[in-house]
Amino acid sequence: MRPLGVTLQRWHMCRILKRHPIPHHVWKSVTRCILLFNRLNPFQMAHLREMTTWFLHQKTIIGVQGLEVTLPMKVTVAAQACLLIQNLGVTYFDGWVEVILYPGAFRVNHLQQDDMGLVPNEARVLAGESWLRGPVILSWEDVERDSYQYQAGHHVVLHEFAHKLDGLNGTTNGMPPLRRGMSRKRWAAALSTSYEALCRQVTTGKSTFINPYAATSPAEFFAVLSEYYFTAPNILKKCCPSVHQQLSSFYQ
Repeated sequence: MRPLGVTLQRWHMCRILKRHPIPHHVWKSVTRCILLFNRLNPFQMAHLREMTTWFLHQKTIIGVQGLEVTLPMKVTVAAQACLLIQNLGVTYFDGWVEVILYPGAFRVNHLQQDDMGLVPNEARVLAGESWLRGPVILSWEDVERDSYQYQAGHHVVLHEFAHKLDGLNGTTNGMPPLRRGMSRKRWAAALSTSYEALCRQVTTGKSTFINPYAATSPAEFFAVLSEYYFTAPNILKKCCPSVHQQLSSFYQ
């Protein structure tokens, strides 16, 4: 007998699909050009469309600094974000509701604590940012580029929404809630060993096969390697085979 929670969730999903469908011409015109979807079969694309419809109903995508956000723009962001949770389930995007789109890269100036109290950090220019219990913030210019121009291991939507998966436990540390049957011990061993190896390469000035930004923290390591898993799996499998195996079990 199917559990009641699963039945209700599926009923709610069917209700959303019936009442808030994505127009066929919009879905086709957007997804046929997105590079990430080239390897998906028709069944996977149909499921992705369901997930994207759910996302657009549950989350708000707004523009700032004069950016007008159209339905095709929303589908572009939502569909690629949902690729991460296609086999994990919608609950992996629980705990937040908003995506903010800037026209291009945006400047941030966070506060940090010192002996005198809170003081501003040096301003940084970003293509994306993900707040633990707040919004995902993206540069639309970078979203467009990553959607339609191949760059191995670089995809701002995948990166920032991977942080959302990671933060589902309440902190971003490279340990998202794993699917049933996965071993936390094996996950931690695989990712920590590869992370430490990358940190040593960066510290000693050696060239790296993956983006050295992944050595910033375990959270960034997970996000960056998630980018590689979907955009350049062969590179990831060659340089970090144990991580590739764990991400394959996780994302399926």
